[in-house]
Amino acid sequence: MHFEHSEPVRQLIARLEAFMAEHIYPAEKDYAAELAAAANPWRTPARMEDLKARARSAGLWNLFFPKDHGGQLTNLEYAPLAELMGRVMWAPEVFNCNAPDTGNMETLAKYR
Repeated sequence: MHFEHSEPVRQLIARLEAFMAEHIYPAEKDYAAELAAAANPWRTPARMEDLKARARSAGLWNLFFPKDHGGQLTNLEYAPLAELMGRVMWAPEVFNCNAPDTGNMETLAKYR
């Protein structure tokens, strides 16, 4: 089977890879250390909000949102992006693409 991503998806993959290389991968050790040192292990490290703001500014926010609900991608187009985000356990949250929130947002969009 021959399969190629569309040009817009290839551009999103490149932008997401660049964001991961610049902001996510370098923060992994510090993020883990901050979690380990936290008195409350359920507290999200403060750097998460900064990373979310950067992702939103970079146009990498809510990428999961399906076309039929006003998003820009199909599930097939989103799949390689989810794969990239999944390389770091906490990265999907940076892009507002973390479970179970994504499913909840899709349900709310469908029945609003």
